[in-house]
Amino acid sequence: MDIQRIFSISNPTEFEDVALEVFQFQYKNNPVYKTYCDYLGKSPVNVAHSTEIPFLPIEFFKTQKITASTKQPEAVFESSGTTQASVSKHFVPDLKIYEQSFLNGFTSFYGPVDEYCILALLPSYLEREGSSLVYMVNELVSRSKHPDSGFYLYNLEELHQKLTILEKNQIKTMLIGVSFALLDLAEQAPIPLKNTIIMETGGMKGRRKELIREELHDMLKSAFQVAEIHSEYGMTELLSQAYSQGDGVFRTPPWMKIITRDTEDPLSLQSHGKTGGINIIDLANVYSCSFIATQDLGKTHSNGSFEVLGRFDHSDIRGCNLMAL
Repeated sequence: MDIQRIFSISNPTEFEDVALEVFQFQYKNNPVYKTYCDYLGKSPVNVAHSTEIPFLPIEFFKTQKITASTKQPEAVFESSGTTQASVSKHFVPDLKIYEQSFLNGFTSFYGPVDEYCILALLPSYLEREGSSLVYMVNELVSRSKHPDSGFYLYNLEELHQKLTILEKNQIKTMLIGVSFALLDLAEQAPIPLKNTIIMETGGMKGRRKELIREELHDMLKSAFQVAEIHSEYGMTELLSQAYSQGDGVFRTPPWMKIITRDTEDPLSLQSHGKTGGINIIDLANVYSCSFIATQDLGKTHSNGSFEVLGRFDHSDIRGCNLMAL
């Protein structure tokens, strides 16, 4: 696979061509995915468009090794879970692809990372190993080159003091935090922020009552006196992220696409504006599976943006913006 073709996609035609190429590659090299496709009677022989490509149920990452590479993985990312049996594992043979994906994605939405002071409030993620989010944010922190960039666990007073200094000096700042920790900061140390973007990554992690996104954002906007709360949508099984810069409407980088499926018929796709299960095409995930059927509910819009509206019943509660609405 020519990885750079993925990151140079600039229009729908190029996306379509690369998606079919990635499908052919993964059908040939990912045994679990091939078996699933064969079960559905789908192969490169009878798939002519990306909408015909089978989407692998995300639950397979909990029980199978989903890989299209024979290389020893450079990292194994794991989701949060109450038991080892409920943990998804993502085997990543080449971390440089992940880094290229999240750095290109971040830059396309927010500009060069070295223009920011990056502050991370991700206690639940820091308390376990194998978090793809921590890996990403740690790389953003190191590349920001700002001396005050860094992680905070539960030292909210120190974070408040740091934000106060950064605001006073009018430093362009991004505060990335898990929902419950941002709420703790909002309640214990509210501060007006004029030069700071607040980005929540979702998830109460059992620390607080689950809130609908609108309620969460209203509380954060009030405490920090900001017009919008930004959000990141990503997950352990992916190598790319979508971002919302307000109002819970997400957009993807050019190599990522969201399609919704019928909630009653998982093999039928849903039209724009209707609530359905979220299917994700993440072409950067070339050495795993780029076509994943998640347990999230959402709806897409004709301009390529989408909203996350909740989860299917009886699904695991996980982070990364999976709050029910």
